Amino acid sequence: MGESSPTPQPVCAQEALDLLNCVTASPFDQDKCLRLLHSLRDCVQAKKVKKFTLKEQNEGEVDSKSKKND
Repeated sequence: MGESSPTPQPVCAQEALDLLNCVTASPFDQDKCLRLLHSLRDCVQAKKVKKFTLKEQNEGEVDSKSKKND
C-alpha cells in the first residue's frame, strides 16, 4: 500500500514542452517547430483543451486575491 501514484502530467504537456524547446534551439529549425506546433494543435483539439495556465500564475492570482480581502 505504501506506493505513491505517479503525478499525472498536464494534458499535452510533452507536445508543449517539445515545441518550447524547439523554439529555443540554436540553430532554429522552423520546419521542425512547425511540425511540433501541428502536433500540439492536434493534441489540444483531441483533448478539447480550452486554455493553458502555469501553476505559478494560478498561485499568484490566489495570493493577490487573498491579500485584497485582508
